[in-house]
Amino acid sequence: MKKFFFLTLLSIGVSCKETSNHTISKNSNAPQKYLTEKKSEETVSKNTLDSTALGINFTPKGNYNTIKQSIKRDRTYFAEQFQQNKEKAIDSASNYIYNKLVNEIVPHWYGTPWDFNGHTNIPNDGVIACGYFVSTTLRHLDFQLNRYKMAQQGGLNEAITLQPKSELKIYRNISFHQLKNKINKVYKDGIYFVGLSNHVGYVLIKNKELYFLHSSYYDNRVMIEKAETSPCFAGDIYVFAEITTNRKLIQKWIQNTTIPIHK
Repeated sequence: MKKFFFLTLLSIGVSCKETSNHTISKNSNAPQKYLTEKKSEETVSKNTLDSTALGINFTPKGNYNTIKQSIKRDRTYFAEQFQQNKEKAIDSASNYIYNKLVNEIVPHWYGTPWDFNGHTNIPNDGVIACGYFVSTTLRHLDFQLNRYKMAQQGGLNEAITLQPKSELKIYRNISFHQLKNKINKVYKDGIYFVGLSNHVGYVLIKNKELYFLHSSYYDNRVMIEKAETSPCFAGDIYVFAEITTNRKLIQKWIQNTTIPIHK
């Protein structure tokens, strides 16, 4: 078991769901100052986000089950549009999925408690681990995937589930500013999956700024914060997979295609 854990960690690691039965394992790459000290007022100030300036909604609106049902209905519209104009349908569906995720699905999840073993299917009713937060919200967007099996994989396999390995962007032993510069050269505004050494989540790129949307083992809740000042974003490896800019993945959503979980 120890040998398997070590080999998995070398390949990208496992998510917070699998790392340890403690809040932060001894293998965590989060800076030690974050593990022993409270956030300073300066850090809190830096992480205070303006929803208006960012252009996204932080407040839950409407009934969650109704939102999920509307997504299922709307997907059939894009399937019809796809038959007429494939490229236009993918473009429209990409914008739709972005809006539904950040403005309707995720706002209901903000504040949901983090737990290593959490796998609730209902926002703010129970607890949620980082891997389950990603897989569950994708499932609620009507991506045809098994949220349990996906969340139980390491970050690399979760990324490959969404995009072929040859198309992933993988960065090792890099400073945040170097990472940000590289990411902005290859990606545009949108939502991306990121796998770290012991954690997973979404990265929102907006006007070349990186925001980390995740179930935080540090703050013990689902939240969005600037990636630069997030203790959970610190690591020695980053594996990125495209979501809203991933045309193949968007097409699978439109056509209601089953997404196999990479193991």
